[in-house]
Amino acid sequence: MSRTPQTPLKVLRRREVQLRTGLPCSSLYALIAQGAFPQSIPLSVNRVGWLEHEVDNWIAERAQRRNSI
Repeated sequence: MSRTPQTPLKVLRRREVQLRTGLPCSSLYALIAQGAFPQSIPLSVNRVGWLEHEVDNWIAERAQRRNSI
């Protein structure tokens, strides 16, 4: 799912990202360190989030790879 210019940005918190991807926290941050998952964005001093469309695109890319095998 790609974001269109009129689509508002939505930020997902870690728990929501984990629920959507099925990844535990450790795997999520390992993939980020490898450059294989979207980077988080700082929301405040101790809070981060992820842009919903980037997470959705990551999931869609995984599904597309599966379907092309």
